[in-house]
Amino acid sequence: MFLLPSVSLVFLILSYIALMGSANDEGLALLSFKQAIRNFPEGNNWNNSNEDPCSWNGITCREGQVFSLIIPNKKLTGFIPADLGSLSAIRRVNLRNNNFSGSLPVELFNASNLQSLILSGNSFSGPVPMQIGKLKYLQVLDLSQNSFSSSIPSSIVQCKRLKTVVLNQNSFTGPLPDGFATNLTALQKLDLSFNNLSGLIPNDIANLSRLRRVLALSHNLFNGSVPESLGSLAQRVYVDLTYNNLSGPIPQNAALLSLGPTAFIGNPFLCGPPLKVSCPSSTSDHPYPKPLPYDPSWHGGKVHHSCAVITTVAVAVLLGICITGFLFYRQYKKASGCKWGEKVGGCRLEEKLMIKKEFFCFTRNNLDTMSENMEQYEFVPLDSQVDFDLEQLLKASAFLLGKSTIGIVYKVALNNEEAVAVRRLGNGGWQRFKEFQTEAEAIGKIRHPNIVSLRAYFWSVDEKLLIYDYIPNGSLATAIHGKAGIISYRPLSWSDRLRIIKGVAKGIAFLHEVSPKRYVHGDLRPSNILLGKNMEPHISDFGLARLADIAEETPEVHWEQSTTGTPLQSSPYEFTALNSTTSRSYYQAPEASKVRKPTQKWDIYSYGVILLEMISGKLPMIQIGSMELNIVQWIQLILEDRKPMTDILDPFLAHDLDKEDEIVSVLKIALDCVHKSPDKRPSMRHVCDSLDRVNISTEQQFMKGEEPKFDQ
Repeated sequence: MFLLPSVSLVFLILSYIALMGSANDEGLALLSFKQAIRNFPEGNNWNNSNEDPCSWNGITCREGQVFSLIIPNKKLTGFIPADLGSLSAIRRVNLRNNNFSGSLPVELFNASNLQSLILSGNSFSGPVPMQIGKLKYLQVLDLSQNSFSSSIPSSIVQCKRLKTVVLNQNSFTGPLPDGFATNLTALQKLDLSFNNLSGLIPNDIANLSRLRRVLALSHNLFNGSVPESLGSLAQRVYVDLTYNNLSGPIPQNAALLSLGPTAFIGNPFLCGPPLKVSCPSSTSDHPYPKPLPYDPSWHGGKVHHSCAVITTVAVAVLLGICITGFLFYRQYKKASGCKWGEKVGGCRLEEKLMIKKEFFCFTRNNLDTMSENMEQYEFVPLDSQVDFDLEQLLKASAFLLGKSTIGIVYKVALNNEEAVAVRRLGNGGWQRFKEFQTEAEAIGKIRHPNIVSLRAYFWSVDEKLLIYDYIPNGSLATAIHGKAGIISYRPLSWSDRLRIIKGVAKGIAFLHEVSPKRYVHGDLRPSNILLGKNMEPHISDFGLARLADIAEETPEVHWEQSTTGTPLQSSPYEFTALNSTTSRSYYQAPEASKVRKPTQKWDIYSYGVILLEMISGKLPMIQIGSMELNIVQWIQLILEDRKPMTDILDPFLAHDLDKEDEIVSVLKIALDCVHKSPDKRPSMRHVCDSLDRVNISTEQQFMKGEEPKFDQ
């Protein structure tokens, strides 16, 4: 009577065990994490049937073990389960800018090999467990913009490898842990601003000799005097002590004085230069008032005064910060010693850039707007395989690849032997963050083997950076024509050229017909086609014009402008303003002089010109006596005069005459693409299909006069 239910129960248990057994222990821990969160469509491939979590979205592995969990900016909700701490080999956890809540489980800190823990921009609360001291290898701790409370755990001083501690915008209370500055001497970045921390600023804070950029202690309840030892730090970093409860005379140290009054404002009982508040006479019975008692309404500097007072103070503060930031910028520029063409290892990327979220000037004095823009400092990975953060990027060695009126491009060598290309845009456009974010993330979704991937971006008031895959073999322009100053180079064989031709066609066809918005490249030319280690093509600069425009550092875009000049032969990553004097006009369709907005037929025409260039080896502008012809006109003259194909072919293709039928087929496709009438140009999908059939000889039909006719 009870046998059937018992058998069914046993069957269910065994089925469950079998199902769970298909994933390894690390997979089970990650599945527990998945069950604890919601709104995670990227986790569709996180399942029991997949034994290897290394293939799951957001997960990277090394030597078969989970190395990183990186899922930022996904609006995930839920909590962190205790099982996550069982990932014994994990090094990096980045869950920034989601909606996680609850407290951190003590078991999380059993993952003792953690090197980077980034949980900023969530709703975590409660104290940080004392078990954090078990993370002996921890280098980056970012818990900012949460609701953590209680004191900073004293055990943090055991994490002696910490380089970055960012705890701002929480509700931490109490003094800094004993030995904080003595033990954490590796710190390079410390931001404790906007908390309820109290007590004295320790005298040994000067032990933090490796700090860079800013020591941020503002908007807390620190009391007592300003330690004179801060003067040694102020020589290298900007010390921000604003809006605390400090009192007494400011040490008359040259470095502290050079900070100006904006480093000390908001401390009612500080006196002496650089403040314009005289210190009371030493004969006074009570030379300095007692520190103000703690009032919870002051948290984050939000004192309940009238709107008029707040507005007045805000304007004064911002003006001071603007002036200080400008002076700091000038000093920084003088100190930056990197020069054009310096080798990898000569300079770190951070020495080449001006990324300073500590100095900013807003054009409005509306406090809500100010608060909103203070959060607009974003390093956003667009690829789950990005296993580096901003700090690592800035510390890496950089080599200057190209420079133009739009910006600069660096090759950045990361510690894991990976290289990326970092394109630096302008320093304007702070009020257009949402536009930049939308555009960059749309471009970041484009993934195709023949299109350079945008892997991440950085946006701040001072800097906009685009981080791409680094493509090692230069540009197609260099491969066809060589490079100025280089006497010899290996010319491309026809098989190499045909592979490149097909790859570019596939990439453009993807943009035109498969991508979400059916994009237009709008600036296709050989210098924007990069070659990988196997000479495979990668189309670059897609979407760059729009992003550069948002960054407000590019000249006004005039697509219809016709320019003249010799083609640019320079760095494979170098690019120029759209209205500069370059060879750009030779790749523009005839209708570009009348129609401002690029179309897909523009790309088809540009592609046809590139094909003619690859077949002939000629530059897009050809000088014949006193006459200048573009390459399309030159080819037309040869065909009209019925001259032999050898007059068209690149001399370097002389050894590929057995492929002449293929070359003729590609020439026919090129002539279709450069037809004067946009309506008579083929689609890129049709071009791809035609290229797949180039092994069919068309030479006889072509020489009989069946080539397409066009007028220019």
